[in-house]
Amino acid sequence: MHHQSTIRQRRLSRKIQVGTVAVGGDAPISVQSMTNTSTCDVDATVNQILALQRVGVDIVRVSVPTMDAAEAFKVIRQRVTLPVVADIHFDYRIALKVAEYGADCLRINPGNIGNEQRIRMVIDCARDKNIPIRIGINGGSLERDIQEKYHEPTPQALLESAMRHVDILDRNNFPDFKVSVKASDVSLAVESYRLLARQIEQPLHLGITEAGGLRAGAVKSAIGIGMMLAEGIGDTLRVSLAADPVEEVKVGFDILKSLRIRSRGINFIACPTCSRQEFDVINAVNELEQRLEDIITPLDVSIIGCVVNGPGEALISSLGVAGGKNKSAFYRDGVRQKERFSNENIIELLEQEIRQKVQTIRETD
Repeated sequence: MHHQSTIRQRRLSRKIQVGTVAVGGDAPISVQSMTNTSTCDVDATVNQILALQRVGVDIVRVSVPTMDAAEAFKVIRQRVTLPVVADIHFDYRIALKVAEYGADCLRINPGNIGNEQRIRMVIDCARDKNIPIRIGINGGSLERDIQEKYHEPTPQALLESAMRHVDILDRNNFPDFKVSVKASDVSLAVESYRLLARQIEQPLHLGITEAGGLRAGAVKSAIGIGMMLAEGIGDTLRVSLAADPVEEVKVGFDILKSLRIRSRGINFIACPTCSRQEFDVINAVNELEQRLEDIITPLDVSIIGCVVNGPGEALISSLGVAGGKNKSAFYRDGVRQKERFSNENIIELLEQEIRQKVQTIRETD
């Protein structure tokens, strides 16, 4: 029923623990997102985290730019069950505070938070609380001396910046970290991750930063992240979109689903439609995607508007329809059923069948 994945064997990495979610080693590739509400608005931030949880996010990152935000973070952390990463820049005192308040990971670049003593305080605190650190390198914010040396962001520039922070953690005997080397240019990001993958044993957090709006950002992210995953590189990912963070999670899971790395929810196989279609395929798929957002059980459903490709796709799907005049053929596990679906009620009938199928799968698991 399922085709084998053709991705290269995954790079072996050290496993770290972000709250209840393992990252690296043989752990599933996790999908992350980041809140875009004001952290000081506790209710709005908690509600956004709950919305992300409903679409399956594994880990959420929250920006903590001020001490007031750190106090809000304390309350947010108490009100959500997902692992929460605190994103901190420059101020070591905020890092110490959110670690005390239950952050599951600190996103901090050690070299940016002051002298060696301050860095050591943060690292010792992370060790004491048993929480990992994420080093996050970004092509748009490289250190001034690295900018002057390379004149522009290059893979070697991003690698040098990453290794500068990695060396600080190594010097302090702290191995529980993950690293990202994000850039807004796909080729730059991919080549930077390739170089880094050969240098360290820690997990890699994948992303194309500032990827753009929903469509362009999804395309750039799918190509960049997809290239790396196909090469076996990457342990966790975040799709950066100028859009609702919920969309980031959906695109992230779609990338993993398309490479058959990890499935979650319904995988709709739908035709691009042409004048042969016997019912409105686009409307049916969009409507069903919305209605069935709550389902996390992996399931292949083919919705094809005519009999040219419909039967073939239905044979390799759990459920499938092939469009016919007034009524469409319906398939369960590749077997054509006697009953046919009225094209007028096709959305309701399919939703019913999908929910029944999911229930059966759950009962037999």
